[in-house]
Amino acid sequence: MNASPVRHGALLGSKLRLLRKRNGLTLEELSARCAQLDPAAAPSVSYLSMLETGKRTPSPQVLAMVAGVFGKPAQWFLDGSLDGAPVDGRRGGPGPAAAGLDATSFEPSFLFSPGMLRHVLPELLLQTGTPGPAFAQLLIRVWQETQQNDFPEIERTAEAAGDRAMPLSLEALVAICARHGLAIRWVDDDRRRLNRGLARARFEAPGTLLVSRRLRSREERLKYELAFFLGHKLLHNGDGAISAARVDRATGTDAASPEVPGLGARDALHAWREFECSFFAGALLCPRAPFRQLLVRESHRIAIHRKLGVGPAVVMRRMTAVSPYRHWHFFDGYPPGYLRTVYRGNGIPLPWGNLSVVPDPCPHWAVFRLLREDARQRGTPAARPTSQISAMLEGGEVRLYCCHSLLTRDAADATRVLSVGIDLAPALAAQGYDAPGLSQAVWDACQRGRGARAIPEEAAAAVRTVAHVLKIGWVAEALEAPAQIICPRSAACPRGSGAACSG
Repeated sequence: MNASPVRHGALLGSKLRLLRKRNGLTLEELSARCAQLDPAAAPSVSYLSMLETGKRTPSPQVLAMVAGVFGKPAQWFLDGSLDGAPVDGRRGGPGPAAAGLDATSFEPSFLFSPGMLRHVLPELLLQTGTPGPAFAQLLIRVWQETQQNDFPEIERTAEAAGDRAMPLSLEALVAICARHGLAIRWVDDDRRRLNRGLARARFEAPGTLLVSRRLRSREERLKYELAFFLGHKLLHNGDGAISAARVDRATGTDAASPEVPGLGARDALHAWREFECSFFAGALLCPRAPFRQLLVRESHRIAIHRKLGVGPAVVMRRMTAVSPYRHWHFFDGYPPGYLRTVYRGNGIPLPWGNLSVVPDPCPHWAVFRLLREDARQRGTPAARPTSQISAMLEGGEVRLYCCHSLLTRDAADATRVLSVGIDLAPALAAQGYDAPGLSQAVWDACQRGRGARAIPEEAAAAVRTVAHVLKIGWVAEALEAPAQIICPRSAACPRGSGAACSG
């Protein structure tokens, strides 16, 4: 192996690993296959591993040998060749569009090693001015979505504490807190702090909860606060390693801390604790089995929150966790376009997020429409939720969603829009319908209506069937209003000519 090594192959290792795995070979098997071609020059298992991780670059002789195993020209493995023949181990299955760069995603892998990321992430946050708490919240959000909101250990802890009782009265919840060593002490709270959305309850290690007397008149919120901090006591032994002020309702950052760019040592810990305690609170107040049964009986009506004595946000968020249908999203929005909580189990593309506010969002998203209506009317928000079916063009494919949104007020009396929704396509496909064809028909109808039109009857009949099967009443109710074309940004509106988005 005296030939000069290949120096222009930073993606070589990534492509090699992709090709090897797609062909079902282990490193040992690949080494043995190379030995059949040239026993003297065949690379060892450890050498192949270093090639794949980018720690070594092969000589032309080794590269030719590996390429020969897979029936590829050596040039295919190099950076300049990104358009090779598709590679796919599934018989008859379509391969990646480009078996080089597109299929390797975040490669070469050594650039994304833990050591590199430990140095890069703080620098990235400092250069972009991103506060650490906001970035940590984004990481937690992505983790939720990759796990499809399924956290059985937290569920089990909550069920053991509450014995799956539903509804859970305030008196019963206080008794549970006492049983687990969480003492409650009532304190006077500064109204100005309350109206800024700061702490209504604060944990003092190892087992004392300071609660504002004002929460006595807000039982739904009080129950959530008690459940949240009970979660901290049970999940984390009441060690106090949790943000005292919690997350600010609008920006997604710790309201008690200045928004200093960079990831602090405790930012990720506080974000994770915030999530775990919040999930525990929902599981305690709406235990999985009885809550799922209630959703089916009540056709997923948001109004069931009154029967349970919890806020509508708790009900909406729990829907995404307990439903056997996995393709949900949930938004918790504040003007002018902040989202404190986002869940995208259905992968719905977002034009905005926790880290920024888009200046020109598409006004036909239900969240933004309701926020605008409240700003114009300046009246008491309507208590009745609204439903909407939306079509979005994403990557040349029409995607069809249905959402159910509520304009309300939070504990600090600030405008808030809660929105829960599903991706209709998987449900349509599960019933044997041509989901892409029906989605395209809705899109075409909306285009003829300059962005909004009643859903064609064939598609409407299919949606009614889906609503019946899933037992989600507001999906059928959405057919009473025109479907809307939505887009990521109003500056790139895909509606028909002369129908550009406007505020």
